[in-house]
Amino acid sequence: MHGYWDCGIKSTMLVRNLYPEHLQIMDNAMLLKSTTRHIRIFAAELDKDGELVPHDRVLTLDIDPDNEFIWNEDALQKVYRKFDDLVEASSGADLTDYNLRRIGSDLEHFVRSLLQNAEISYNLNARVANYSMGLPRVEAE
Repeated sequence: MHGYWDCGIKSTMLVRNLYPEHLQIMDNAMLLKSTTRHIRIFAAELDKDGELVPHDRVLTLDIDPDNEFIWNEDALQKVYRKFDDLVEASSGADLTDYNLRRIGSDLEHFVRSLLQNAEISYNLNARVANYSMGLPRVEAE
């Protein structure tokens, strides 16, 4: 694994910080981000109050912010490894909005594959019932 990982849980937010030595992050005061339905990536770190602070050497990954899925540790680790692989594949490229959105989009598709392979499932008790990745499969009795 390249870089230093720090994983923490705050309410339903699962956060991953990456300190990439191999990325060339553009010097920009603007917060770079990628947001999809289930994946949010920020070029920022969380402060002690849980607020995002733009940072030029940290990527923060927020998985399933609406708690739409039921996760197990194995599935989360797969997402973290996929994130690491996608960041590594971007080695040497400028971290732009476009490149960050591409990583986020690839991760969103990866989450869909986890759902389709029954490695995660919909949280039927979630605050929002938005079956954005297809209707849940129910066994016929």
